[in-house]
Amino acid sequence: MKVVKESSDELNPAVVTTAFIGRAPRERRLKDYVALAVATCGVGLIPLAPGTWGSLVGVVFYVLINSLSNALLMNDPSWLAGAQGGGAFQSLALGTLRASFLRTSVLLIIIAAITYLGIWAATQTEKITGRKDPGIVVVDEVAGQLITFLFLPWDSPAWLLVVGFVLFRVFDIWKPYPIRRLESLEAGLGIMADDVLAGVYAATLLSLLTSIYLLF
Repeated sequence: MKVVKESSDELNPAVVTTAFIGRAPRERRLKDYVALAVATCGVGLIPLAPGTWGSLVGVVFYVLINSLSNALLMNDPSWLAGAQGGGAFQSLALGTLRASFLRTSVLLIIIAAITYLGIWAATQTEKITGRKDPGIVVVDEVAGQLITFLFLPWDSPAWLLVVGFVLFRVFDIWKPYPIRRLESLEAGLGIMADDVLAGVYAATLLSLLTSIYLLF
């Protein structure tokens, strides 16, 4: 049947899709509450632009991850170089390179876990609410925002985070080809996929801007 896809951001127009939405259950179980908690990330029920709030959750989450990784890895990364010759400078450079790779790998694992959980939670939330892509689901924005920052240098200035936030919101709302087409995928997969690709687009442009900043 034809259903109107909701939006987690008021600036994003409604889309008519073809999907089956089951009747909302009368009684909620524990897994339903867990799914709602994951899907809304604590901000999905905010009535004004919940998608933007979800992106802000992604920014805060990234800052926390980056601060923790800097404290654990970047303060003295030379220990990651191992028993290498070439002096202290070479050990520091090699350690910094390995620390950056490790930090990016950990962030990628976190993004994959959030995306996987988000697909499950978004699917469950559709069943709970009886709606296609309900606007309260913002875990997709969290995942997309983290993808946007995936390749930022560990010591990037704060203004690059602001630029990354704006870029992701623009791509998430604009939805250039083929982002909007991904919304028609089944259940939670469609909910997550379009924001993941929006994050990839934003990450590509942010990486280009970062490279220009570092070079000039």
